[in-house]
Amino acid sequence: MKKLVHLFIVLLILSCKSETTEEFSFSGTTTGIIDGTKMILDNIDTGTILDSTIVQNNSFLFEGDLPSSPLRAVLRTSDYSHYRYVWLENNTMTFDASKSDFRNAVIKGSESENLNQHLSKLVSEIEPHSEAQSEVEQKFVGDNPNSIVSANILSIYATTWGKETTKSLFDKLSIENKNSRYGEKISTYIKLNKEPKIGEGYVDFVMEDENGKNIKLSNNTGKITLLEFWASWCGPCRKEIPNLVKTYEKYNSKGFEIFAVSLDDNNENWKDAIKKDSLNWQHASDLKGNENVAGLIYGVNGIPDNFLIDENGIIVGRNLRGDRLNKKT
Repeated sequence: MKKLVHLFIVLLILSCKSETTEEFSFSGTTTGIIDGTKMILDNIDTGTILDSTIVQNNSFLFEGDLPSSPLRAVLRTSDYSHYRYVWLENNTMTFDASKSDFRNAVIKGSESENLNQHLSKLVSEIEPHSEAQSEVEQKFVGDNPNSIVSANILSIYATTWGKETTKSLFDKLSIENKNSRYGEKISTYIKLNKEPKIGEGYVDFVMEDENGKNIKLSNNTGKITLLEFWASWCGPCRKEIPNLVKTYEKYNSKGFEIFAVSLDDNNENWKDAIKKDSLNWQHASDLKGNENVAGLIYGVNGIPDNFLIDENGIIVGRNLRGDRLNKKT
């Protein structure tokens, strides 16, 4: 009899667990999307497709397992004519665009998404890219240390907000957030960042060139050197290149060198740009994109950017272009 009672209790526990197990589902209602349109969910952090489904009668449904939760994703059609960023969670989620456009759909079932939308509303009332916006976002991160949304925001703005502010906010994050993909990225920035200023000495580093050979910035000791940060995908960088080529051709014979660090993550695209634009100076990249080690060391938060280093290894200018660069060389 005792064995039967014990078995009953075990089955009851298993039954309760089964009923409370969280499973992901994401059902949606759209407006004006024709039947047969493919709807796709992308994992933003990995750049891979999570799942896809077909719209029927302005409705769609995703079901299955998420590789992690919460997870930053984009919901989109194949041609990106409709898209919406969303924080997914292992939960029953709904998407309602029946009374709005796709990007302003009402999403329910994700606490992370609710929190992200709250922040978006606060920021929408402030001038974009202003100091006021940064203050609101920093306060949000400080007030919500347990949210993955905060960890993501801090990882995005770390180089913009600087090491001191970033470390202060990072220290407040939960252990789980510190150990997340975003937390690891922030921690790497804090560890590497030196952010040398004009009037200070340059910071040396080693990186592979386009042929896979290790080269060092310090190999240019004794020369005026422009440490140039760029990427093949950066439109403003490529637009500025003809001017940089003219400067190099004019002053290289007088001891001027360029050490170009690419924030590319695609080797072929990087090499093709070097060849196509006839860039006959030194090149280096670790192909880590915006997480490039040299970029983190120097606190680069946007490209093109550069640091002009004199013959004595002192940084004498930053973000110099055209005539301003020529006058300094």
